Amino acid sequence: MPLTASQVKQAKAQSKAYKLSDEKGLFLLVHYNGSKYWRLKYRFAGKEKLLALGVYPDVSLATARNKREDARQLLQRDVDPGHTRKMQKLVQTQQQDDSFLAIATEWFHTKMGERSRSHQARTWRALEKDMFPL
Repeated sequence: MPLTASQVKQAKAQSKAYKLSDEKGLFLLVHYNGSKYWRLKYRFAGKEKLLALGVYPDVSLATARNKREDARQLLQRDVDPGHTRKMQKLVQTQQQDDSFLAIATEWFHTKMGERSRSHQARTWRALEKDMFPL
């Protein structure tokens, strides 16, 4: 039987972590400290896997169900949703690390270490004023 929003809201902490099952692999994991985590249990390539969907109340029951359906659509196309999420995080991290700001900051710390404080300040101000806005 599917969960209701009131059941999710009223789930209380116990001495051990426990699960409240929804349907189609979705469940709410209630930890002993009272925190509540949405998880999706699925199988891919013959292995059982677990996908984190968010923390209640930041992710509501309806949102968790929408995320479950998105993951199930990926599974229907023979795509592992856990691997897809890892790749998205990797791409996002790589884009942040390769941004002009990150590279300019690294260059500044490498090349300007032995320069005077006033020269460092002028150079950094020029970068902030002329380069970073673009």
